[in-house]
Amino acid sequence: MDILEKAIRLKLRFNFKGMLTVEDLWDLKLNELDMIYKELNRQKKLQESESLLTNNLINDIVNLQIEIIKYVVEQKQAEQLAEQTKIEKQQQKQKILEILSRKQDDDLQNKSTEDLLKMLENL
Repeated sequence: MDILEKAIRLKLRFNFKGMLTVEDLWDLKLNELDMIYKELNRQKKLQESESLLTNNLINDIVNLQIEIIKYVVEQKQAEQLAEQTKIEKQQQKQKILEILSRKQDDDLQNKSTEDLLKMLENL
């Protein structure tokens, strides 16, 4: 079972400015997700260090929460990278089109008067 399915089945909630569902995580900024991640790691370390008896259910839930936060952050970073790549390609395309337009203008200006008159007549 994947981590998102586990989270849904457990009705997992994240404590950040109230209780958040897994779906709510997608609306957070990366720095907010990082804050949740740091808090979960702090909780995990406290649980491991303060008890002789481990509570496997609590550890499993915290570990699952950490994995979900990591997953959401990775996905959001990948989306940002894809968007940045898309923007860069659009900018490159625009630059190429502008250069092409200038070259076509230069070619047109370098044509002889006779060629220009012929082109004008054909329009």
